[in-house]
Amino acid sequence: MSLPASLAPIVLFCFNRPAHLAQTIESLQQNVLATESELIIYSDGPRNKSDGPLIAEVRRYVAQIEGFKRVTIIKSEQNNGLAASIIKGVSEVLDKFQKVIVLEDDMLSTPDFLVFMNEALNAYEHRNDIYSVSAYGPPISFPAGYNQDLYLAPRASSWGWGTWLSKWEKADWHVSAFPELTKDKVKRNQFTLGGEDLWPMLVKQQKKVIDSWAIRWTYSQFINHAYGVYPVHSKIRNIGTDGSGTNFTFKTGYYGSEMSDSKIRIDANIQPDHEVIQAFAGYYKLPLALKIKNLIKYGV
Repeated sequence: MSLPASLAPIVLFCFNRPAHLAQTIESLQQNVLATESELIIYSDGPRNKSDGPLIAEVRRYVAQIEGFKRVTIIKSEQNNGLAASIIKGVSEVLDKFQKVIVLEDDMLSTPDFLVFMNEALNAYEHRNDIYSVSAYGPPISFPAGYNQDLYLAPRASSWGWGTWLSKWEKADWHVSAFPELTKDKVKRNQFTLGGEDLWPMLVKQQKKVIDSWAIRWTYSQFINHAYGVYPVHSKIRNIGTDGSGTNFTFKTGYYGSEMSDSKIRIDANIQPDHEVIQAFAGYYKLPLALKIKNLIKYGV
């Protein structure tokens, strides 16, 4: 698989974690395609006065970043939140570049992360059943004999991912069919083939309990009968599960402990594998205590 003539820009969203951001940038600078890639940074504004010093530190840091073809910094004076920032920022960049690689400020990457992402974006651009490409793959148990380096799953990843304007513009951020989905158990079961956490997450988003763009992107993928592409071995590691993040306010060391810089064989004609999808969904199985909480508190 060869690289496309034009590389996808990297869009990085940051808020108030200068130490995490520095690790993310330093890791990205080690990528072999860094100097040929545009980096566009969206820096969100403060939620309150206590965020001010940290955001000022973030902006002093991003102002001196080098090692990329071009660095563009877009600063917001008010706090937009992660979901609104990503929807708006990715939309703006896609309008100009047609494809994009997206990172948040807590992602370490392998030196060939950008190579893989650009090759995959090139390979799957014209597949109507593929809406996104991820460099992170959860640690699932693959069926014996599975020999592909990639697989398809009915879920979108928010950790080191990419997409195209032609797919992103089909997203339904308002989840307009939500009322119908609440009444259709068959469709809800189909929706949760990507993990039984998806339906409770969508309900919470609709009830404004959580502010998630990713569940709405997964929903948009679902209504368009599309998949995300995942690697068997990750090229991304999340370092934000230490209690510092917007969505991870508790500590866990379970996510993305393994990264591999081995070459990924890209099969442009890869098809869904039922056993792999079952194993993938099993990784997102909810604990009984959380199921009970969701039922009592949210009716799901």
